[in-house]
Amino acid sequence: MKPAPTSAMVELLAPVWQRLLQLSSIGVDDNFFDLGGDSALALELFNEIAEITGRELPPVMIYRAPTISALAALLDQPNTSRVPPLVQLKSGSKQPPVFIAHGLGGSAMDFYQVVKYIQTSRAIHGLQAKGIDGVEEPQDRIEDMARYSLDAVRQLQPRGPYHLVGFSLGGLVTLEMAQQLLAEGEKIGLLAMLDSYPHVSRLSRGQRSRLSGRQAWDRLTRRLAWLGVSSPRQTTIEVTPSPAQRHFRDTSYLALERYQPRFYPGKISFVRAAIPTDFPADPAAVWSGLAKEFELKTVPGDHLGIMTTHFESLASAISDFLQKGSSE
Repeated sequence: MKPAPTSAMVELLAPVWQRLLQLSSIGVDDNFFDLGGDSALALELFNEIAEITGRELPPVMIYRAPTISALAALLDQPNTSRVPPLVQLKSGSKQPPVFIAHGLGGSAMDFYQVVKYIQTSRAIHGLQAKGIDGVEEPQDRIEDMARYSLDAVRQLQPRGPYHLVGFSLGGLVTLEMAQQLLAEGEKIGLLAMLDSYPHVSRLSRGQRSRLSGRQAWDRLTRRLAWLGVSSPRQTTIEVTPSPAQRHFRDTSYLALERYQPRFYPGKISFVRAAIPTDFPADPAAVWSGLAKEFELKTVPGDHLGIMTTHFESLASAISDFLQKGSSE
């Protein structure tokens, strides 16, 4: 039985929820998302909680404790709770479920908008990397990240086929998960990689040269924009990461640097951002030689924009992949 929250913690949280959600009253068992909460509000909520209580919890914990009562009980615990390796982002009845992995330094919360628009009757679970909560040491090898996720996935789904989706670094994690599953004799129903690439040092000399040339041109155009030659790009204000978040991101980047993708004897379904930024402009040149079959879709936006602005287009591409994977 879960411990009942103290009235003091409930009274501390209630006005914060009311202010952020702009509601005059909220029941202690009302669901954050049903009340209109989203990923941005969750970030604000947990920032305020950190200021008020001195307890830093990753916003993805809202999926584990989506009510004032549950969150108060979580905060009443003396030790920081671990973020579970699997977080259900969307319910569904059809089997098998879908597992989706976040990018470098991110969390399953990043998929909040995308998941809302994915057309599927399957449940969708976010894979949450080890160490994002600052409780455990993060992993510095993609192979270990994949095994950590697979241990959790196979408790929920012991046998294949498996449906895997990964954004950016998460694409490499799901690729490695698929490799390990195939080595264990399992079947892959879908491997979808969303604008995901190896570290630049793992690209061919020609690919590195073209990428370097385009990045130099991008730096020049940004400099001209700053001088007023053209309209500057919009910038976003970033929340200052905590020491634990910085350590998690640095360790994840080390894993990216170390990982050398192997040939995948199956199909990679790939989503490319229409506006290339710090990544190769032609993903087929990178991946078609590393996979038996390669399918490509392009969605509007740049690397981050496909998640934050053009999430409906991204969700549509994933929905198509899932439908096609089921029929195949």
